[in-house]
Amino acid sequence: MKQTPRTSADDTPDLRDYRGLKCPLPVLKARRALSEHGSGAELVILADDPASPLDMAHFCDTEGHQLAGTEEQDGYFRFVLIKGGA
Repeated sequence: MKQTPRTSADDTPDLRDYRGLKCPLPVLKARRALSEHGSGAELVILADDPASPLDMAHFCDTEGHQLAGTEEQDGYFRFVLIKGGA
């Protein structure tokens, strides 16, 4: 599993590669990654679990985050999450 954390100092989104992980690991790891950031931070998640689009949407809805984008490319999904909360 590759992780490429990036600092928010240059406003570059934090990119996390969760390809190869099955449900519920991408969501659990996304939750942990978001906990490292303040409200409004952008997190980009790569995942290839077929259930991940539904899982990420549900996670964002129930946790108060925004799913700002979802796209499928080359057999995996790219999610853009924006951390909610105060």
